[in-house]
Amino acid sequence: MTFVNLQVRSCFSLLQSSNKIDDLVKQAQEMGYHALALTDLNTMYGVVHFFRAAKAAQIKPIIGLTLQLSGLMTTDHQYEVILLAQDNQGYHDLFRISSLKMTQEQLSWSDIAPYLKHLIVIMPPQTGETKALLVAEATAQHAWQEQLVQYLPDAVERFYVGISTRQSSRTSQQQIEALAQELNYPLVALDDVRYLKASDAFANEVLAAIDAGEQIEAPVVRAQQQGTFYLDTPDQVQARFERAGLKDAATMTATIADRCQVELEFKRAQLPHFAVPEDVNAEQYLRGLAQTGLKRRLSDQVLPAYQQRLNRELKIINSMGFADYFLIVWDVIRYAHRQKIMTGPGRGSAAGSLVAYTLGITEVDPLKYHLLFERFLNPDRVSMPDIDLDIPDDRRDELIEYMHDRYGDTHMAQIITFGTMAAKQALRDVGRTFNLMQSEMSEWSRAIPNQLNITLRVAYQQSEGLKNLVAASELNKLLFKTALAIEGLPRHYSTHAAGIVLGERALTDTVPVQNGSDGIKLTQLPKGDVEALGLLKMDFLGLRNLTILDKTVQAIREHYPEQQDFDPRKIDLADQKTLQLFQKGDTDGVFQFESSGIRNVLIKLKPTSFDDIVATNALYRPGPMENIPTFIARKNGQEKVAYPVPELANTLGDTYGVLVYQEQVMQVAVEMGGFTMGQADILRRAVSKKKKADLDNARESFIAGAQKQGYSTDVAMTVYDYIERFANYGFNKSHAVAYSMVAFWLAYLKVHFPAEFFLSLLNANLNNERKTAAYLQELRNRKIEVAGPDINLSQTSFTLHDGIVRFGFEVIKGIRRDFIHALLDERQANGRYQDLNDFLKRQTSRFLKLEPIMTLAKVGCFDSFDQNRKQVVTNVENLIESLQLSGDSVPLFDVLAPKVEQVADYSQQERLELEKELLGVYVSGHPLSGYQQTFSRERVTTIQRLTNQPATLLVYIHHVKVIRTKRGEQMAFVSAEDLTDDIEITVFPRAFHHAAPILAAGKVILVKGKLDQRTNRDQKRPFIADAIEETQPDQKVATLYLQISTEKDQLEVRDQMKTILLAHHGFSPVIVHFVTGQRTIKLSQRYQVQVSGDLIAQLAELLGSENVVAKQ
Repeated sequence: MTFVNLQVRSCFSLLQSSNKIDDLVKQAQEMGYHALALTDLNTMYGVVHFFRAAKAAQIKPIIGLTLQLSGLMTTDHQYEVILLAQDNQGYHDLFRISSLKMTQEQLSWSDIAPYLKHLIVIMPPQTGETKALLVAEATAQHAWQEQLVQYLPDAVERFYVGISTRQSSRTSQQQIEALAQELNYPLVALDDVRYLKASDAFANEVLAAIDAGEQIEAPVVRAQQQGTFYLDTPDQVQARFERAGLKDAATMTATIADRCQVELEFKRAQLPHFAVPEDVNAEQYLRGLAQTGLKRRLSDQVLPAYQQRLNRELKIINSMGFADYFLIVWDVIRYAHRQKIMTGPGRGSAAGSLVAYTLGITEVDPLKYHLLFERFLNPDRVSMPDIDLDIPDDRRDELIEYMHDRYGDTHMAQIITFGTMAAKQALRDVGRTFNLMQSEMSEWSRAIPNQLNITLRVAYQQSEGLKNLVAASELNKLLFKTALAIEGLPRHYSTHAAGIVLGERALTDTVPVQNGSDGIKLTQLPKGDVEALGLLKMDFLGLRNLTILDKTVQAIREHYPEQQDFDPRKIDLADQKTLQLFQKGDTDGVFQFESSGIRNVLIKLKPTSFDDIVATNALYRPGPMENIPTFIARKNGQEKVAYPVPELANTLGDTYGVLVYQEQVMQVAVEMGGFTMGQADILRRAVSKKKKADLDNARESFIAGAQKQGYSTDVAMTVYDYIERFANYGFNKSHAVAYSMVAFWLAYLKVHFPAEFFLSLLNANLNNERKTAAYLQELRNRKIEVAGPDINLSQTSFTLHDGIVRFGFEVIKGIRRDFIHALLDERQANGRYQDLNDFLKRQTSRFLKLEPIMTLAKVGCFDSFDQNRKQVVTNVENLIESLQLSGDSVPLFDVLAPKVEQVADYSQQERLELEKELLGVYVSGHPLSGYQQTFSRERVTTIQRLTNQPATLLVYIHHVKVIRTKRGEQMAFVSAEDLTDDIEITVFPRAFHHAAPILAAGKVILVKGKLDQRTNRDQKRPFIADAIEETQPDQKVATLYLQISTEKDQLEVRDQMKTILLAHHGFSPVIVHFVTGQRTIKLSQRYQVQVSGDLIAQLAELLGSENVVAKQ
């Protein structure tokens, strides 16, 4: 074997190397390496990834670690040693050593000594203790060696002195050779690989600068320099060491590689044993809990079908060794419920388990909804069950802490995840090291299309602005090239949002760990790797919608004494008012049913049962969407229900002949193909993965099984072809039922407790101005009063009291949280503020600042003292100055108090603009509030309800940007809003030509057009204007009284009167009194008018002025 690299870092030495593991292994394979080490700094983040990649490339992986620890000669200085695992015990010992390093402040040789027996130890020439030894006296060298032998008794066999030809003179090499000879330790060649090519050196210099927060001087010049720490071919490295007279050192690398024999063990999770009472085992304990739970669920009326299902599930669970797993999950759910932590009704295929239902893990009755246990746990395919737990996102930490306390620090940890440098992040980081100004970096960011997960290469292809920016200078070209080089590299680690791991043995026997947050350890390996090595992973998913549900339920119990026991789990899923809400598509704020697309589906489908809602949830996804028109047509009787063959009617009947669920595929396989449920699940997986060999086997098995069941070959083939064509569109019904249940609960609360529901929504979206505005409008539509912030009534967030939803202080921009807490604490301690002076006197000097107090005044916090907001704002500065001059002397302040300056209040428009600026929304009103007649007359669509169909918008203009096209024609981009949302409107030249005079900020306009169909679906689409016109505010509604005298009571006069009325259509009712016969009638809405002088004049001329009267 030729030279083997034993000192190699990857990008998992964060910001120390640009080597992506897959690229590293690929290049090593192309260069002819047969073995390769990975020795990242202090951590083992990439070890599993590296092992798998190397094995796939037929390269022997050598598992190592570069460790920083206190020196033997000078303990106050940190030196590096390279540790390589000789065998699997050594590999696990590396985990323990890395864990020690990452969980304690200082690490010494005595700390790691117990774990060195199965490791090879190399002292690197540049970063190890070599340099200190070279300048030490002989006695100091031998003292060092005596200490080394104390910690590594067989050092002569496993300790090596590293030597390099890189950045090393022949003199220093000879000195190292002499040292190794004096100490009687062999030399080994090291090449210290930190990047793949010599030209990658500059990117690594930038990474180091990012890490240190430093700038690089003259980057264009520095980038020309070639580096030395690149991956060279084994032959070239061997030759280089031979030329230096170090052939034996190079050959030693192969000898060491031969000694390293590590095979990672990938295995099923080794479950912790759940502590059960002494007289029973886990299986018996689980059965007892499940049987008790079944009786409770069925009110002691246990039907045979339920008992049989429970027995079958328990038999499978116990035979597969998963009793402890179910008990672990049951235990944490039980704890959650005891702590009044709401849990979701289920997630994923776990909702198909009756055992989970009896244990309270889920709230879905699987027999009621025809859910299949084998979709969750297949006895024919041994794999871990996966029960993810949904909990309110503000209470997740409580369950994490419980699991930590329950299983202990050595057996439980959270899971690491890595933040990588995305396109904009890479540009920003490189820009900072190049010392770019903020404005310059912003220009780079703006040049990247606003597209999720876009890469720099794709951005360059799509963005002319980016191309121009790159081409503008050599520095810009280098910046972009460097950003490309570091894009996608891990930049930092963080804690996985949901996952924890449990281990039967100490975690460090299986994975390395490090310190995390809140005293809980963090695995050094990401979630896929920890599972592969045999740890049990559990996900505690913080679901914002469960928080909304939980807060709403709490508010209901608080506001309605008769609802103290309100429980969403008891909501009637056939509640007609809730179903009507779905039928209207009024599902803003309802989990999984908020998008305009799914709301349109609901309006067309008109669901009449919970099952319809479940099906809608399952169908509204890429792929299955194709079946929505058919499903709707059949549901509403517009199309005949049909089946590929009559034999499928039993399975597809509930979904009108459309294959909606994965469970339907399994049911067909069982009923027609004679499969067991386990085999049916394997068929489902085979069809969804589309692997030809698996598909061929599945087809053959299904047709043969169907023939045995008595079906013809033609029918069997037709059914199988149908399954293969549509099975990939099928959705997990268990998941659809569980999540639709959450949606229905929320919709029920929206219908029956709207104030409490929207209160929770508002507080869950405090920083989302668009949603806040929409929810406030929904409240107003329901005649629920909304009030602005008040210095004596507001709390931190939105509150509901006496039927009024009131703004909280946190919504106000520019107000610090510590100020909010201070004024609330003062109010709590000493009572309401009596007036503005009292408020100011009671603030400490720290918070007696002009700007925040003026902000409070501008949004109406002091309206209860003085309705004139501008007057408060005008006088508050003088009041604060007087207070500051008087110190703590209240009498002196009373003497110094300035005279109140009288000023006129803000106009309504000014007041609204200040509210918009400082609260993000309008409170006192809205610029469109006075246009309800136009809204009704023109059949306006709100922005929130826009679809792909043509529509008319009524909007308030914020900003207009006029540009010229390539042809020199003017067009405009208009930023506007309505009562529900904001929108960008594109006005092309033809529409602009007619609308230009009315396109100005502050105008209210009607816009006819439709959403842009070309824009990426992930982006907010602009509205393309076809026509724009100005509109007028609501007229004051008067009643028009007309009297028709006997001489005017003629058909011709009546027709003329109708013509005049129709020409002045509006909202004022018209009442006509006929003198002949003394009859009085109110004309239909068709003849309602807009009362004006012109109208009165025309009618007076026709009927006589004494016969025409308009009254308010």
